[in-house]
Amino acid sequence: MPDLIQAWPRPAHPRPIVIIGAGAIVRTAHLPAYRRLAYPVAGLFDVKPDQARATAATSPPALAFSSLDEAVATPEAVFDVAVPGDQILAVLERLPRGAAVLIQKPMGQDLADAARILACCAERQLTAAVNFQLRFSPGMLALHDLAGRGALGDLVDIDVRIVIDQPWHLWTFLEGAPRLEILYHSIHYIDAIRWLAGEPASVYCRAVGHPSTPHLRDTRSTIILDYGDRLRCSLVLNHTHRASPRHRASQMMVEGLRGAVRLTWGVNLDYPGGPADTMEIAYGPDWTGDWKELPLRGSWFTEAFEGPMSNLQRFVSGEDTTLVGSVHDAIKTMAVVEACYESSARGGTPIVNMKAIPAAE
Repeated sequence: MPDLIQAWPRPAHPRPIVIIGAGAIVRTAHLPAYRRLAYPVAGLFDVKPDQARATAATSPPALAFSSLDEAVATPEAVFDVAVPGDQILAVLERLPRGAAVLIQKPMGQDLADAARILACCAERQLTAAVNFQLRFSPGMLALHDLAGRGALGDLVDIDVRIVIDQPWHLWTFLEGAPRLEILYHSIHYIDAIRWLAGEPASVYCRAVGHPSTPHLRDTRSTIILDYGDRLRCSLVLNHTHRASPRHRASQMMVEGLRGAVRLTWGVNLDYPGGPADTMEIAYGPDWTGDWKELPLRGSWFTEAFEGPMSNLQRFVSGEDTTLVGSVHDAIKTMAVVEACYESSARGGTPIVNMKAIPAAE
Protein backbone atom coordinates (compact mmCIF):
# COMPACT_ATOMS: atom_id res chain seq x y z
CA MET A 1 0.00 0.00 0.00
CA PRO A 2 1.38 3.42 -0.88
CA ASP A 3 1.50 6.17 1.72
CA LEU A 4 -1.39 8.25 0.41
CA ILE A 5 -2.40 11.80 1.32
CA GLN A 6 -5.38 11.84 3.72
CA ALA A 7 -5.23 15.31 5.29
CA TRP A 8 -4.56 18.88 4.21
CA PRO A 9 -1.59 20.59 5.91
CA ARG A 10 -2.38 23.04 8.67
CA PRO A 11 -1.39 26.71 8.18
CA ALA A 12 1.57 27.80 10.26
CA HIS A 13 -0.23 30.81 11.70
CA PRO A 14 -4.03 30.41 11.52
CA ARG A 15 -6.03 33.62 11.29
CA PRO A 16 -9.19 34.16 13.36
CA ILE A 17 -12.38 32.76 11.85
CA VAL A 18 -15.68 34.61 11.84
CA ILE A 19 -18.67 32.41 11.03
CA ILE A 20 -21.78 33.93 9.44
CA GLY A 21 -24.65 31.54 10.10
CA ALA A 22 -24.96 29.30 13.15
CA GLY A 23 -27.09 26.40 11.95
CA ALA A 24 -26.75 22.66 12.36
CA ILE A 25 -23.90 22.23 9.87
CA VAL A 26 -21.80 24.73 11.81
CA ARG A 27 -22.48 23.00 15.14
CA THR A 28 -21.97 19.44 13.90
CA ALA A 29 -19.16 19.86 11.37
CA HIS A 30 -17.44 23.26 11.05
CA LEU A 31 -16.80 23.90 14.74
CA PRO A 32 -15.67 20.34 15.62
CA ALA A 33 -13.16 20.45 12.77
CA TYR A 34 -11.83 23.87 13.81
CA ARG A 35 -11.54 22.79 17.45
CA ARG A 36 -9.58 19.70 16.44
CA LEU A 37 -7.07 21.87 14.56
CA ALA A 38 -7.02 24.57 17.26
CA TYR A 39 -8.16 27.23 14.80
CA PRO A 40 -9.23 30.40 16.60
CA VAL A 41 -12.94 31.15 16.15
CA ALA A 42 -13.45 34.83 16.95
CA GLY A 43 -17.22 34.63 16.89
CA LEU A 44 -20.48 33.88 15.11
CA PHE A 45 -23.37 35.89 13.74
CA ASP A 46 -26.83 34.62 12.86
CA VAL A 47 -30.09 36.40 12.10
CA LYS A 48 -31.43 34.37 15.04
CA PRO A 49 -29.51 35.81 18.02
CA ASP A 50 -30.44 32.95 20.38
CA GLN A 51 -29.05 30.44 17.90
CA ALA A 52 -25.82 32.38 17.59
CA ARG A 53 -25.41 32.54 21.37
CA ALA A 54 -26.13 28.82 21.82
CA THR A 55 -23.66 27.84 19.11
CA ALA A 56 -20.97 30.22 20.37
CA ALA A 57 -21.33 28.72 23.84
CA THR A 58 -20.10 25.38 22.44
CA SER A 59 -16.80 26.99 21.35
CA PRO A 60 -15.53 29.40 23.99
CA PRO A 61 -14.18 32.03 23.85
CA ALA A 62 -16.06 32.68 20.58
CA LEU A 63 -18.42 35.65 20.70
CA ALA A 64 -22.00 35.89 19.51
CA PHE A 65 -21.96 39.08 17.47
CA SER A 66 -25.01 41.29 17.79
CA SER A 67 -24.92 42.42 14.16
CA LEU A 68 -23.36 41.56 10.83
CA ASP A 69 -21.53 44.89 10.88
CA GLU A 70 -19.91 43.95 14.18
CA ALA A 71 -18.91 40.55 12.84
CA VAL A 72 -17.30 41.83 9.64
CA ALA A 73 -15.30 44.43 11.58
CA THR A 74 -13.13 41.70 13.15
CA PRO A 75 -9.49 42.47 12.21
CA GLU A 76 -7.61 40.00 9.97
CA ALA A 77 -10.57 37.60 9.96
CA VAL A 78 -11.20 34.77 7.53
CA PHE A 79 -14.95 34.54 7.00
CA ASP A 80 -16.89 31.28 6.95
CA VAL A 81 -20.25 32.05 5.33
CA ALA A 82 -22.60 29.19 6.16
CA VAL A 83 -25.99 30.43 4.96
CA PRO A 84 -28.50 29.10 2.39
CA GLY A 85 -27.70 29.69 -1.26
CA ASP A 86 -30.19 32.52 -1.70
CA GLN A 87 -28.54 34.54 1.11
CA ILE A 88 -24.89 34.29 0.06
CA LEU A 89 -24.67 37.30 -2.23
CA ALA A 90 -26.12 39.74 0.33
CA VAL A 91 -23.50 38.65 2.87
CA LEU A 92 -20.59 38.86 0.44
CA GLU A 93 -21.56 42.41 -0.47
CA ARG A 94 -20.96 43.46 3.14
CA LEU A 95 -17.60 41.79 3.71
CA PRO A 96 -14.48 43.97 3.81
CA ARG A 97 -12.88 44.54 0.43
CA GLY A 98 -10.05 42.05 -0.09
CA ALA A 99 -11.26 39.63 2.59
CA ALA A 100 -10.77 35.86 2.52
CA VAL A 101 -14.01 33.90 2.60
CA LEU A 102 -15.14 30.28 2.57
CA ILE A 103 -18.67 30.03 1.13
CA GLN A 104 -21.00 27.19 2.04
CA LYS A 105 -22.17 25.27 -1.00
CA PRO A 106 -24.11 25.63 -3.23
CA MET A 107 -22.74 28.71 -4.97
CA GLY A 108 -26.19 30.29 -5.11
CA GLN A 109 -29.53 28.89 -6.24
CA ASP A 110 -28.60 28.41 -9.90
CA LEU A 111 -25.91 29.20 -12.47
CA ALA A 112 -27.09 32.79 -12.94
CA ASP A 113 -26.84 33.32 -9.18
CA ALA A 114 -23.35 31.76 -9.20
CA ALA A 115 -22.30 34.21 -11.91
CA ARG A 116 -23.46 37.12 -9.75
CA ILE A 117 -21.51 35.74 -6.80
CA LEU A 118 -18.41 35.35 -8.97
CA ALA A 119 -18.76 38.95 -10.18
CA CYS A 120 -19.18 40.20 -6.60
CA CYS A 121 -16.03 38.38 -5.50
CA ALA A 122 -14.10 39.94 -8.37
CA GLU A 123 -15.45 43.44 -7.77
CA ARG A 124 -14.72 43.28 -4.04
CA GLN A 125 -11.38 41.51 -4.59
CA LEU A 126 -12.37 38.65 -2.29
CA THR A 127 -10.21 35.56 -2.02
CA ALA A 128 -13.12 33.15 -2.13
CA ALA A 129 -13.59 29.39 -2.10
CA VAL A 130 -16.71 27.24 -1.94
CA ASN A 131 -16.95 24.58 0.76
CA PHE A 132 -17.12 21.48 -1.44
CA GLN A 133 -15.60 19.54 1.41
CA LEU A 134 -16.09 16.02 0.01
CA ARG A 135 -12.92 16.62 -2.03
CA PHE A 136 -11.07 16.91 1.28
CA SER A 137 -12.43 13.78 2.97
CA PRO A 138 -9.63 11.33 3.86
CA GLY A 139 -10.81 8.74 1.35
CA MET A 140 -11.27 11.19 -1.52
CA LEU A 141 -7.87 12.79 -0.89
CA ALA A 142 -6.30 9.32 -0.95
CA LEU A 143 -8.17 8.38 -4.14
CA HIS A 144 -7.13 11.62 -5.84
CA ASP A 145 -3.52 11.01 -4.80
CA LEU A 146 -3.59 7.40 -6.03
CA ALA A 147 -5.10 8.37 -9.40
CA GLY A 148 -2.69 11.28 -9.73
CA ARG A 149 0.25 8.90 -9.37
CA GLY A 150 -1.10 6.84 -12.27
CA ALA A 151 -1.54 3.78 -10.07
CA LEU A 152 -5.04 3.10 -11.43
CA GLY A 153 -4.15 3.76 -15.07
CA ASP A 154 -6.59 5.58 -17.33
CA LEU A 155 -9.99 5.87 -15.65
CA VAL A 156 -12.72 3.93 -17.45
CA ASP A 157 -15.61 3.75 -14.98
CA ILE A 158 -17.00 5.87 -12.12
CA ASP A 159 -20.16 4.76 -10.38
CA VAL A 160 -21.85 6.51 -7.43
CA ARG A 161 -24.72 4.76 -5.65
CA ILE A 162 -26.65 6.47 -2.84
CA VAL A 163 -29.71 4.66 -1.46
CA ILE A 164 -30.64 6.27 1.85
CA ASP A 165 -33.42 7.89 3.85
CA GLN A 166 -32.21 11.49 4.02
CA PRO A 167 -33.55 13.42 7.03
CA TRP A 168 -34.65 16.42 4.96
CA HIS A 169 -36.72 17.71 7.89
CA LEU A 170 -33.50 18.86 9.58
CA TRP A 171 -33.18 21.64 6.99
CA THR A 172 -36.50 23.44 7.05
CA PHE A 173 -35.26 26.15 4.65
CA LEU A 174 -35.34 23.51 1.88
CA GLU A 175 -39.11 23.11 2.03
CA GLY A 176 -40.51 24.57 -1.13
CA ALA A 177 -37.08 25.17 -2.67
CA PRO A 178 -37.33 24.96 -6.47
CA ARG A 179 -34.22 22.78 -6.60
CA LEU A 180 -33.19 20.40 -3.86
CA GLU A 181 -31.41 17.06 -4.03
CA ILE A 182 -28.86 17.72 -6.77
CA LEU A 183 -28.22 21.34 -5.78
CA TYR A 184 -27.93 20.86 -2.03
CA HIS A 185 -26.53 17.33 -1.72
CA SER A 186 -25.52 15.40 -4.82
CA ILE A 187 -23.59 18.43 -6.01
CA HIS A 188 -20.82 17.05 -3.77
CA TYR A 189 -20.49 13.91 -5.88
CA ILE A 190 -20.52 15.88 -9.12
CA ASP A 191 -17.83 18.20 -7.76
CA ALA A 192 -15.66 15.30 -6.54
CA ILE A 193 -15.94 13.57 -9.92
CA ARG A 194 -14.90 16.78 -11.69
CA TRP A 195 -11.85 16.98 -9.42
CA LEU A 196 -10.97 13.39 -10.27
CA ALA A 197 -11.84 13.10 -13.97
CA GLY A 198 -12.06 16.64 -15.31
CA GLU A 199 -14.89 18.32 -17.17
CA PRO A 200 -17.72 16.26 -18.69
CA ALA A 201 -18.85 17.19 -22.19
CA SER A 202 -22.56 16.93 -21.40
CA VAL A 203 -25.06 15.34 -19.00
CA TYR A 204 -28.16 13.20 -19.05
CA CYS A 205 -30.41 13.51 -16.01
CA ARG A 206 -33.85 12.75 -14.63
CA ALA A 207 -34.69 14.20 -11.22
CA VAL A 208 -37.98 13.46 -9.46
CA GLY A 209 -39.64 13.97 -6.10
CA HIS A 210 -41.36 11.37 -3.92
CA PRO A 211 -45.09 11.00 -3.21
CA SER A 212 -44.45 10.87 0.55
CA THR A 213 -42.81 14.32 0.54
CA PRO A 214 -44.89 16.55 -1.78
CA HIS A 215 -43.43 19.68 -0.14
CA LEU A 216 -39.96 18.74 -1.45
CA ARG A 217 -38.99 18.94 -5.11
CA ASP A 218 -36.30 16.57 -6.41
CA THR A 219 -35.23 13.98 -3.84
CA ARG A 220 -34.14 11.28 -6.31
CA SER A 221 -32.17 11.42 -9.53
CA THR A 222 -30.25 9.44 -12.09
CA ILE A 223 -27.34 11.24 -13.71
CA ILE A 224 -24.94 10.29 -16.48
CA LEU A 225 -21.91 12.51 -16.98
CA ASP A 226 -20.74 12.18 -20.58
CA TYR A 227 -16.97 11.77 -20.85
CA GLY A 228 -17.06 10.21 -24.29
CA ASP A 229 -16.59 6.55 -25.22
CA ARG A 230 -13.67 5.88 -22.87
CA LEU A 231 -15.08 6.72 -19.43
CA ARG A 232 -18.56 5.72 -18.24
CA CYS A 233 -19.84 7.81 -15.32
CA SER A 234 -23.14 7.16 -13.61
CA LEU A 235 -24.82 8.40 -10.42
CA VAL A 236 -27.87 6.68 -8.92
CA LEU A 237 -29.25 8.84 -6.13
CA ASN A 238 -32.25 7.80 -4.03
CA HIS A 239 -32.69 9.90 -0.89
CA THR A 240 -36.14 8.53 0.03
CA HIS A 241 -35.45 4.83 0.55
CA ARG A 242 -38.12 3.94 3.13
CA ALA A 243 -37.27 0.28 3.78
CA SER A 244 -35.16 -0.95 6.69
CA PRO A 245 -31.47 0.00 6.67
CA ARG A 246 -30.28 -3.42 5.48
CA HIS A 247 -29.85 -2.47 1.83
CA ARG A 248 -28.90 1.16 2.15
CA ALA A 249 -25.89 2.17 0.08
CA SER A 250 -23.44 5.08 0.08
CA GLN A 251 -20.48 4.40 -2.16
CA MET A 252 -18.31 5.32 -5.12
CA MET A 253 -16.58 2.78 -7.36
CA VAL A 254 -13.74 4.00 -9.56
CA GLU A 255 -12.07 1.71 -12.07
CA GLY A 256 -9.01 2.25 -14.22
CA LEU A 257 -7.09 0.02 -16.60
CA ARG A 258 -4.67 -0.93 -13.80
CA GLY A 259 -6.79 -0.85 -10.66
CA ALA A 260 -9.97 0.02 -8.84
CA VAL A 261 -11.11 1.77 -5.65
CA ARG A 262 -14.30 1.49 -3.61
CA LEU A 263 -15.13 4.29 -1.18
CA THR A 264 -18.02 4.34 1.30
CA TRP A 265 -19.40 7.35 3.17
CA GLY A 266 -20.96 6.31 6.46
CA VAL A 267 -22.54 9.67 7.32
CA ASN A 268 -25.26 9.12 4.70
CA LEU A 269 -26.36 5.87 6.30
CA ASP A 270 -27.30 7.42 9.64
CA TYR A 271 -26.88 11.20 9.53
CA PRO A 272 -25.02 12.89 11.21
CA GLY A 273 -23.31 9.87 12.77
CA GLY A 274 -23.17 6.63 10.87
CA PRO A 275 -20.34 4.14 10.51
CA ALA A 276 -16.84 5.18 9.55
CA ASP A 277 -15.89 5.71 5.93
CA THR A 278 -13.99 2.90 4.23
CA MET A 279 -11.61 2.58 1.29
CA GLU A 280 -10.70 -0.62 -0.55
CA ILE A 281 -8.10 -0.85 -3.29
CA ALA A 282 -7.18 -3.36 -5.98
CA TYR A 283 -4.34 -2.25 -8.24
CA GLY A 284 -1.02 -3.17 -9.78
CA PRO A 285 0.17 -5.41 -12.63
CA ASP A 286 -2.22 -8.20 -11.57
CA TRP A 287 -5.08 -6.48 -9.75
CA THR A 288 -7.78 -9.12 -10.18
CA GLY A 289 -7.17 -10.66 -6.76
CA ASP A 290 -8.51 -9.74 -3.33
CA TRP A 291 -9.34 -6.18 -2.41
CA LYS A 292 -7.19 -4.62 0.29
CA GLU A 293 -8.60 -2.15 2.80
CA LEU A 294 -6.73 1.09 3.37
CA PRO A 295 -7.20 2.42 6.93
CA LEU A 296 -8.57 5.95 6.88
CA ARG A 297 -7.77 8.66 9.43
CA GLY A 298 -11.38 9.78 9.54
CA SER A 299 -14.55 10.32 7.55
CA TRP A 300 -16.47 12.87 5.53
CA PHE A 301 -18.04 14.09 8.80
CA THR A 302 -16.16 15.76 10.24
CA GLU A 303 -12.57 15.43 9.03
CA ALA A 304 -13.41 16.65 5.50
CA PHE A 305 -14.28 20.06 6.95
CA GLU A 306 -10.67 20.59 7.98
CA GLY A 307 -9.43 20.85 4.41
CA PRO A 308 -11.30 23.77 2.82
CA MET A 309 -10.45 26.20 5.64
CA SER A 310 -6.86 24.93 5.84
CA ASN A 311 -6.34 25.36 2.10
CA LEU A 312 -7.91 28.84 2.11
CA GLN A 313 -5.77 30.02 5.02
CA ARG A 314 -2.61 28.55 3.52
CA PHE A 315 -3.39 30.14 0.15
CA VAL A 316 -3.88 33.55 1.74
CA SER A 317 -0.58 33.22 3.62
CA GLY A 318 1.31 32.00 0.53
CA GLU A 319 1.87 28.47 1.86
CA ASP A 320 -0.35 26.95 -0.87
CA THR A 321 -0.11 27.98 -4.51
CA THR A 322 -3.56 26.67 -5.48
CA LEU A 323 -6.98 27.47 -4.01
CA VAL A 324 -8.57 24.10 -4.63
CA GLY A 325 -12.23 25.08 -4.36
CA SER A 326 -12.00 28.62 -5.71
CA VAL A 327 -15.16 30.33 -6.94
CA HIS A 328 -13.67 30.16 -10.45
CA ASP A 329 -13.60 26.36 -10.19
CA ALA A 330 -16.84 26.03 -8.22
CA ILE A 331 -18.88 27.78 -10.89
CA LYS A 332 -17.98 24.90 -13.24
CA THR A 333 -19.63 22.49 -10.80
CA MET A 334 -22.64 24.80 -10.77
CA ALA A 335 -22.69 24.66 -14.58
CA VAL A 336 -22.91 20.85 -14.46
CA VAL A 337 -25.75 21.06 -11.91
CA GLU A 338 -27.56 23.55 -14.14
CA ALA A 339 -27.20 21.17 -17.09
CA CYS A 340 -28.65 18.35 -14.96
CA TYR A 341 -31.82 20.31 -14.22
CA GLU A 342 -32.13 21.44 -17.84
CA SER A 343 -31.75 17.85 -19.04
CA SER A 344 -34.37 16.65 -16.56
CA ALA A 345 -36.82 19.33 -17.70
CA ARG A 346 -36.38 18.44 -21.38
CA GLY A 347 -37.10 14.76 -20.79
CA GLY A 348 -35.88 11.73 -22.66
CA THR A 349 -36.17 10.64 -26.27
CA PRO A 350 -39.76 9.59 -27.05
CA ILE A 351 -40.21 5.92 -27.88
CA VAL A 352 -41.61 5.12 -31.28
CA ASN A 353 -45.33 4.27 -31.26
CA MET A 354 -45.22 0.67 -32.39
CA LYS A 355 -48.84 0.79 -33.50
CA ALA A 356 -47.87 3.37 -36.13
CA ILE A 357 -45.34 1.01 -37.70
CA PRO A 358 -46.83 -1.05 -40.53
CA ALA A 359 -46.89 -4.76 -39.84
CA ALA A 360 -44.51 -6.85 -41.90
CA GLU A 361 -46.13 -8.50 -44.85
